[in-house]
Amino acid sequence: QVQLVESGGGLVQAGGSLRLSCAASGLTFSRYGMAWFRQTHEKEREFVATISFSGGNRYYTNSVKGRFTISRDNAENTVYLQMNSVQPEDAAVYYCAAGRLMDFTVGRITATTTYTYWGQGTQVTVSS
Repeated sequence: QVQLVESGGGLVQAGGSLRLSCAASGLTFSRYGMAWFRQTHEKEREFVATISFSGGNRYYTNSVKGRFTISRDNAENTVYLQMNSVQPEDAAVYYCAAGRLMDFTVGRITATTTYTYWGQGTQVTVSS
């Protein structure tokens, strides 16, 4: 069966960096768009970043643009989220997700319903 396993979460100081990884198995990774979402107790799950199946297209929510970078290694079936200049408001459980992105419209790529498979999440805690 399909598995998405996130890793790399933990405690980071405000202004610091963290790299999240998501290892995929049980699917043809190179055919799936991959995304990162995050969720806190106070908020619904929100979109963070997405990358197309080839890596040629990427999109970020405004609050992380210029600080976070999503990338993928199709040979390793892994997607990454490099988080720089981390802020307290970035603290959340981060989830990776896989979906067949038939187009790259904003409404579609940012919606949780677009993604078929989800990981279990990894906690990011930010100390100020």
